Amino acid sequence: MSMTDELLGSAATETLLEALGDAVPGNPMRATRGAADALDALTLSGRARALAGGILEDVAGDHAALAEVVRSAMPHPGFKGWLLWPVGLSVARRAVHEDSRAAFDDAMSVLRELTPRFTSEFAIRPLLLHDLDRALDHLAEWTREDDWNVRRLASEGSRPLLPWGERIPALVADPAPSRPILDALFDDPSDSVRRSVANHLNDHSRAHTAFALDTVRGWQRRGGEHTPRTARHALRTLVKRGDPEALTLLGFPPAHVTVSPLYVSPDRVEAGGTVRFGATIENPGDGPAALMVDYVLFFPGARGEERTKVFKLARRDVGPGERTSVEAAHSFRPITTRRYFTGAYGIALQVNGVRHERADFTVLA
Repeated sequence: MSMTDELLGSAATETLLEALGDAVPGNPMRATRGAADALDALTLSGRARALAGGILEDVAGDHAALAEVVRSAMPHPGFKGWLLWPVGLSVARRAVHEDSRAAFDDAMSVLRELTPRFTSEFAIRPLLLHDLDRALDHLAEWTREDDWNVRRLASEGSRPLLPWGERIPALVADPAPSRPILDALFDDPSDSVRRSVANHLNDHSRAHTAFALDTVRGWQRRGGEHTPRTARHALRTLVKRGDPEALTLLGFPPAHVTVSPLYVSPDRVEAGGTVRFGATIENPGDGPAALMVDYVLFFPGARGEERTKVFKLARRDVGPGERTSVEAAHSFRPITTRRYFTGAYGIALQVNGVRHERADFTVLA
């Protein structure tokens, strides 16, 4: 069974139809059933949209009518999990279509009620697209909620580059409106909320470096038990890019070190095999050096072009005149998220953002 079928396949849709049927006795839910029967060729998000369309067709009337049905279905024990994506999406789309303040505010409330059962981060996007300022007012209030699921939704629901979620062009272009949400939650007691905040700021860091750096500086000034970890996760893309300001904020300022020639073994590796590599790093200076050591893999893309990817390796504190050795292995076993092509490869160490001499090798068929 595919992941898509497991998350939003026949079992989920049967439970969805049962829960909605209990909420509206006598309604055959024909459109929703028709959508459920035609999911096979659709992606996960496509299935959510198709089922939401069926719900909207089956439950006629205004937002209040749909909201009543959804709330009436909540006592059903199976009314949870991925089947709630199309439910929440139908609520958001009906409210947008109705275009009234009352419908908008109540739709936000319904999504808040649903999110402890399944995150409303995908369903909320049409509401942000329709009236961003009003939606952000709700999200700001949610940062003070007791339920961590709701606090997480405030951050995750407004992420500019949410995987599987609709883009919010206004937040992609200008991250400033999301700053109050991030500042309210960066040291949240829930690890899930903090991870969302870090991912949210990492999204912004890709196009708005200065904003990301300034936000983390503000967090550091305020302090907090969890701030260092949240900051590291939020700046991970900038660290991999070798951004010196991000590295300095995290305690890894520019360091004048020497790196021995990198060894790679073997220099010809079969597809699915593993290479080992390593080098010695020396601190010739008069003071200690805090080092963030990553490695860069150079590899051929599908069209033969050279591409790069940065991987974490080690953190080291090296005293004046001292040396440290770093060693690691990289597997070329095929995985679902990465395909390795045969051809010329290379590896280089990146120390506090500075790339050093690469060593080349070949991956064989």
